Amino acid sequence: MTTTTLSSHRLYHARGLALGSLGAVLGLVALWALGVGAVPISAGESLSILWHRMVGGVGHYSDRQAMIFWSIRLPRLVETLLVGAALGVSGCALQGLFRNPLVEPALIGVSSGAALFTVVAMVFSQALAGTLAVLFGNYLLPAFAFVGGLVTTWIAYRLSQARFRTDVTLLILAGVAMNALTGALVGLVIFYADDAALRDFTFWSLGDLGGAHWQSLLVHTPLLIGATLGLLFFHRPLNALSLGESEAFHMGVEVEKVKKQVVVLSALAVGSAVSLCGIIGFVGLVVPHMVRLVWGSDHRLVLPASCLGGALLLLLADLLARTLVRPAELPIGVITALLGAPFFMFLLVRQKQIHHTR
Repeated sequence: MTTTTLSSHRLYHARGLALGSLGAVLGLVALWALGVGAVPISAGESLSILWHRMVGGVGHYSDRQAMIFWSIRLPRLVETLLVGAALGVSGCALQGLFRNPLVEPALIGVSSGAALFTVVAMVFSQALAGTLAVLFGNYLLPAFAFVGGLVTTWIAYRLSQARFRTDVTLLILAGVAMNALTGALVGLVIFYADDAALRDFTFWSLGDLGGAHWQSLLVHTPLLIGATLGLLFFHRPLNALSLGESEAFHMGVEVEKVKKQVVVLSALAVGSAVSLCGIIGFVGLVVPHMVRLVWGSDHRLVLPASCLGGALLLLLADLLARTLVRPAELPIGVITALLGAPFFMFLLVRQKQIHHTR
């Protein structure tokens, strides 16, 4: 066996061990999360409910536990895992594209655009009722949020076009400009809001996983899974781009095509997540950087590990939101901000120290 083959085999083994460990921890925490709530459901009872539904037989649980499991706990768990995975892998892909560990999905305008369209739908719901209500029904707010995220991202992307190529620096600046503009427009719309609309938008903007149900998941799951899996296939071009755009181009990477695809897939993933449960920040920033600190910067590992890590972090944050002020529940965005903001400050200090030592 050659040295190169042996090294590749060791790398493959280490990658499998890391992902397997993350997956095992995620599975255990997920099983624990299914039992947390006003009506306790043990791990054995959760497995019994699942087994009885799939295979049949006698289940060792109450009808009340089964109803809560299928209608509340399981859809919330599925939504948390899907959203966390989408945010984690999107942040990782964008950080690799911009070659900057301080980038997160909100920077390109997805979240702010979704917020703008959502507050418009809430405040002017009476005027929008009718044709749009018939078209979207109960999915009016998610549809507006999703479209808003895509529209603002498209505008930022178009503004970053220079001489038929995408300038990543201009894309960041365009995203900052779009965030400022949409923030001002949100304030303008809120000026005309009544107390009920203002309260609804405030709770939505802080993130909420408590409203999960199978109908909304049926609509959003294909988008979330499709965008997340799509981003996982960009490990080779992102590894090449880490060397620089010109080097990646000479290595056979279609740089402009990769930029467009990564931005579009990230917008789809984050837009779907925001439309499903509101704005949840810092997951796409914290998780990829933690993965890189532990396992290095190879996107063959970082992308899938960020996917699993994002799901794990959001699941842990959801458990804290549900238990810290029981029987009430904290907004999930508050928990992720409390966890992510200090870590972001740590990253800034670390980056400053790195620049000073050069």
